[in-house]
Amino acid sequence: MQRTRFGDMACSIARTLDVAGEPWSPLILRDVFVGISRFDQLQADLGISRKVLTERLRWLEDSGVLERHRYSERPARYEYRLTAKGTELVEVLMVMVRWGDRWTAGEAGPPVLYRHRACGRVSHVELVCAHCREPMGADDIDVEAGPGSGLSSAAGRPGRRPVADAAHAPP
Repeated sequence: MQRTRFGDMACSIARTLDVAGEPWSPLILRDVFVGISRFDQLQADLGISRKVLTERLRWLEDSGVLERHRYSERPARYEYRLTAKGTELVEVLMVMVRWGDRWTAGEAGPPVLYRHRACGRVSHVELVCAHCREPMGADDIDVEAGPGSGLSSAAGRPGRRPVADAAHAPP
């Protein structure tokens, strides 16, 4: 059975999942971001097979998210670095971290803390509107057909699902 090509869908979420939706990919990006950048280091940290790691690294490199840089001539050895595209994808992962810290960390708390260099405080990411800088959550947006949707501007707009009442959210 052939896998669905999410990259061919007219959906930015599907296209992003095509690049980084396989479960190992975000973990590889996380490791490269924190400085675990050589093949053997990645394999040891993730406990991943050489074959799967090779496939994922090649995919992320072909997708323009990672670049290989030679650090040894003899034998030829490489490390992986995030591209600008990869760095922006790490920012998506930071939003996932915030969700995971809130909903899955349990009593032990978050496994990693993020210290903001500008203010020196431990913090987390917040989504804000790029225009007015106000908070921008799911309750604050309406979804409309965009120019890449293939729909005319007169086409119906997808509905917005209501978000569960905040009073029912865990602390």
